[in-house]
Amino acid sequence: MSRSAWLVGTLAALAAGGAGYGAGHGSVPLPALLDRARTEFALWLPEIAPPAQPSSAPRGPVVYYQDPDGKSVYRLEPTRTPDGRDFRGVHASQDVQFDTADEDPATADPSEAAAVPADASRRRILYYRNPMGLPDTSPVPKKDSMGMDYLPVYAGEETDPSTVKLSPGKIQRTGVRTATVTRQVVRRPVRVPGTLQLDERRLTVVATRSDAFVDHVANVTTGDRVRKDQPLVSIYSPEINAAAAQLIANPGFDGSRRRLQNLNVPNEVIADMERTRRVPMAITWTAPRDGVVLQRAAIEGMKAAAGDTLFRIGDISVLWVLADVPEYDLGSVKIDQPVTVRVRALPGRTFTGKIGVIYPQVNRDTRTTRVRIELPNPDGVLLPEMYAEVEIATGGDTPVIAVPEDAVIDTGTRQVVLLDKGDGRFAPAEVTLGVRGNGAVEIRKGLEAGAQVVTSANFLIDAESNLKAALQSLAAPPAQTAEGTP
Repeated sequence: MSRSAWLVGTLAALAAGGAGYGAGHGSVPLPALLDRARTEFALWLPEIAPPAQPSSAPRGPVVYYQDPDGKSVYRLEPTRTPDGRDFRGVHASQDVQFDTADEDPATADPSEAAAVPADASRRRILYYRNPMGLPDTSPVPKKDSMGMDYLPVYAGEETDPSTVKLSPGKIQRTGVRTATVTRQVVRRPVRVPGTLQLDERRLTVVATRSDAFVDHVANVTTGDRVRKDQPLVSIYSPEINAAAAQLIANPGFDGSRRRLQNLNVPNEVIADMERTRRVPMAITWTAPRDGVVLQRAAIEGMKAAAGDTLFRIGDISVLWVLADVPEYDLGSVKIDQPVTVRVRALPGRTFTGKIGVIYPQVNRDTRTTRVRIELPNPDGVLLPEMYAEVEIATGGDTPVIAVPEDAVIDTGTRQVVLLDKGDGRFAPAEVTLGVRGNGAVEIRKGLEAGAQVVTSANFLIDAESNLKAALQSLAAPPAQTAEGTP
């Protein structure tokens, strides 16, 4: 008996015994035992070992190195993973290619074979196009100036020169990602520093319109909060007393009453004089509004000339925030836009106001324009001269057509996005941009909602010569085409 026959018989016996053992114990299935037996005997019996799968060796130099697990991590020099494994060298023949017609069938991925029609050889060739995407064609096979073969274009294939076609496997390897063009609200907050100030319309000065002497001052000091009609100061004025005596001596004479009003005597005091027919020695001035005493200049016994300020009162229920907006952001700032304000003295709290005025002047030194924000302060915790962090919500509340910012390829002179037309076809579209914000950019012209745009790896597609030619074809279509070209 030959050695091979003996080994075959032994393998059959082991298989039969293993089958009986596995059936009795239900632990090891028969196919697993056969695979194990084949592996053990493959060293002595090559004719029963599994046939080796043919593989094609990579061609060309190593162009870069990739993570051994296939992750999207690449290096130009040999390197290792944190656990000590070497990065895999990627040869030129294994590198990502964007045109299936240029790929060697021996090195093509099996997943990409399905993308090539089985009857490609039987289809009619319409013409041959330039391999670099230039707008010239040929009715017969030829080579370009660099020795590259012109690529055949079959009947039924996309002939639009602005379209780049990728196979499914290459789309997956290059990490192409797409997003849907949607309608959304696009806002870009403008953040600038600001300072709280008093509202100029809410300031009041208490003063006399004639020479007077301060007879008595109420227990009110700077910083105190006062309410409207609260007594502040009593003064004696010879001019006021003379006008009051004339009013009492000539009841009903309107000139005397008007003179007292011109001297800023309160109407209640004038009415009391007419009723009691008495001239008071001192007249009490009251607070004209609710607010905070910003200045107290009245001192008992002092002489106050006409127009001297005795008290200065400010209403802080509404404050102004003055902020300087850079000139390049000024176009997106509008009246009545909502504003969020934060002050350093009150961390964690936010206050909401709106833009009231945009000052009509640009600072020549800082190239900024001042805006005034009206900020409610009902509980009075905000104080004048506080520093503030201002955030202006630019943009409107109306949804607009927008794409992720990563989808836009900005060449400096034009802005382009790549449209995913399906079946691995990608085409550029020139767009007009609008407001940016929240990771999105408004598209004012060039796209419609519902389209698919490339957001990842679009720079790789843009780097291909086909797309470069496609971008040129947006401005200048091919001058001539071969006979029979659509």
